[in-house]
Amino acid sequence: MDKLKIKEAIVVEGRDDTAALRPVTDALIIETHGFGIKAGTWQLLQKAYDEKGLIILTDPDFSGEKIRQRLMERFPNSKHAYISRSKATKEGDIGVENATVQDLTEVLQKICTMETSAGDFTHEDLDEAGLIGTKEAKVLRQKVGEILGIGYGNGNSFLKKLNSFGVTREKFYEATSKAKEECR
Repeated sequence: MDKLKIKEAIVVEGRDDTAALRPVTDALIIETHGFGIKAGTWQLLQKAYDEKGLIILTDPDFSGEKIRQRLMERFPNSKHAYISRSKATKEGDIGVENATVQDLTEVLQKICTMETSAGDFTHEDLDEAGLIGTKEAKVLRQKVGEILGIGYGNGNSFLKKLNSFGVTREKFYEATSKAKEECR
């Protein structure tokens, strides 16, 4: 089955939810890490909301609903994906991570906007810019992420953010140059 090409960023609670969604889509997935959402995560959520839209997919339990309500207060025009308790329960544990690939696909297909074109940045671009494969790569990615407003990520997640937020090559090169100047 082909992965869904979803325009919006998907908001989930944690890394197990992200792992469950990886076979379903290559969309940008933002983890809240529970109820205590950090300032950097709020900033990334705001950027995604403004530029891509959000799909909120939290666990069908008390905590998941509280997180959903908190997100709805800040991002009222978000889309909402719901997985039923019965499809999200495994051995007494309730969570998005317990749903099958088929169930997650069906839930997301109902509300997502399909991406019309993929981003065009590659690992080669990151390598040429010194954002992977060097001692300074981590610091440079962090600075470039701050400049572009997309936050930090390892090589793979940074590449996904560049392509998901539709960063132009011109903005990428400007940000990379500025970050390198700041590091000198």
